[in-house]
Amino acid sequence: EVEVSQRGQVFRQRYERGDVATDLAVVGETEVTGTRVTFKPDEQIFTETTVFVADTIVHRLRELAFLNAGITIVLHDDRDGKEHVFHYEGGVQQFVRYLNENKAPLHPDPLYITRERDMVAIEAAFQYTDAYNETLLSYVNNIATTEGGTHLVGFKTAMTRVLNAYGEKN
Repeated sequence: EVEVSQRGQVFRQRYERGDVATDLAVVGETEVTGTRVTFKPDEQIFTETTVFVADTIVHRLRELAFLNAGITIVLHDDRDGKEHVFHYEGGVQQFVRYLNENKAPLHPDPLYITRERDMVAIEAAFQYTDAYNETLLSYVNNIATTEGGTHLVGFKTAMTRVLNAYGEKN
């Protein structure tokens, strides 16, 4: 079931096995905006297992909340009654701080860059620490690009060029 609050109204529609089960209906009025998705796994679709690993879902929803500054994501697990609320005004900068919680940063605040050109937006934050290993995460449209990609190669190349130029100049 999907419930969307926007333009002063609450809209609801239900789906079953990928098909529309009810027409889109206005079910109330509201002053807030947001989307609520409620589901129970269908054993005819999830044939191998219908057990979800809470830690995996919590990790992904936390990640999404960091990547979309200011949104609130609430996970309520009916199995154990636990509720997790994720809300990060600081977005990717706060994500970097979170990732570096147990490390010693070499500068107090993450460096942050955001730009938009030709309807393409980029956002980057980074912070050097005293750790020997790097933590490098990249995303495109909120999806982790664990294999890297041209956007990551371009970022690393630009960073190397800028740092080399700064080093040579100073």
